Amino acid sequence: MDHAADVPDVFDPRIYASGVPHERYRLLRERHPVAWQAEPEIQGWSAGPGFWAVTRHADVVRVLRDHRTYSSWLGATQIRDPDPADLPFLRRTMLNQDPPSHGRLRRLVARAFTPARVDAFTGRVRDRARDLLAAAREGAEDGAADLVRTVTDEYALLNLTDLLGVPAADRTLLLEWTVRIIGYQDPDDAPPPVLGPDGKPLNPRSPALLGEMFAYARELAAHKRAHPGDDVMTALAEAGLDPAELEMFFFLLTVAGNDTVRSAAPGGLLALARHPDAYRRLADGSVPFDGAVDELLRVHPPVLSFRRTAAVDTELAGQPIRAGDKVVVFHASANHDERVFTDPGRLDLARTPNPHVSFGDGPHICLGAHFARLQLRVLYEQWCAAMPPPELAGPPRRLVSNFINGITRLPARVSGRPG
Repeated sequence: MDHAADVPDVFDPRIYASGVPHERYRLLRERHPVAWQAEPEIQGWSAGPGFWAVTRHADVVRVLRDHRTYSSWLGATQIRDPDPADLPFLRRTMLNQDPPSHGRLRRLVARAFTPARVDAFTGRVRDRARDLLAAAREGAEDGAADLVRTVTDEYALLNLTDLLGVPAADRTLLLEWTVRIIGYQDPDDAPPPVLGPDGKPLNPRSPALLGEMFAYARELAAHKRAHPGDDVMTALAEAGLDPAELEMFFFLLTVAGNDTVRSAAPGGLLALARHPDAYRRLADGSVPFDGAVDELLRVHPPVLSFRRTAAVDTELAGQPIRAGDKVVVFHASANHDERVFTDPGRLDLARTPNPHVSFGDGPHICLGAHFARLQLRVLYEQWCAAMPPPELAGPPRRLVSNFINGITRLPARVSGRPG
């Protein structure tokens, strides 16, 4: 295995608190495109055996498309190994399955998550963006507001719960569950971890810590069968899923569906604040919003990394990999690969083509990508129509995570003339 001294660490979640480590990624792409990474114990989380970090675009795409060689089922999809006792439970979700079983579940949820159903929410999404931005302006102190607290968290959560059909009184539960599950590496973002008998933190994705969410999913499904609506949970409740499959779908849609936009929306606004010339081109109509959404997703992908496990001995970019090795693709690095993107450090809202991998690739490409793009486009349109050019009013705070590219605070100016 490659233990060269000049291989930078891209595992430690604390690195990401100060920004995506693009220079480290660049060094890996240039010198060690498939590089061995150690997994030391950090913040009470147990040490692991290490993994291969894949940082070039072509290799990331190859791993994501080749499920026979690089499995989601063998070890699930988080960098840290799950407790072996939890693995059968984690394999119930399609995120941690391989074809053909993955395809059966994906087809079921795809029928519930149709583009037509998503597009029907456009007007509601537009009204919500307009109302939240107006409220942020009205409630601003000294002309500034934290856009995460006042706009983007609520925007992502309420749009998702509308689509799912979650009653208004229950919506804060979904945000609590998302913060607990996504922010667990960040001591300031999540509640204190639950400790196991050995004094080590329990994985927030373990069955022991998801009972409340699963009980709610069963109750909501029963309610939808008795009182159906035009929403995703009604479609899932009537799809013939067994109870465990329905619970895991609710878990996946709640967490992944919420956090994709919850991470991408403030990331896009931050990028626009840091590139005022690009923002002006967007606001004056020089570049189309659809293309701008994809470029903002390229520079701020909501997910930083995903894990696979080698099913067989293989070779990637000249590096031998043994069956059982963990192989982790880094989306944020692939999106800045100089071999694919000209001047990747530049925000080019008119960039075309733009084959970013922010929604993955292959059989697991994000089912909610259409809904995410819709929400992001509408939010940026409404900002340009009603808000001043985005300008930071203080330093943003990033999530401490090597998985989610989150922003937990984004102070910005919200008073002033649009333009």
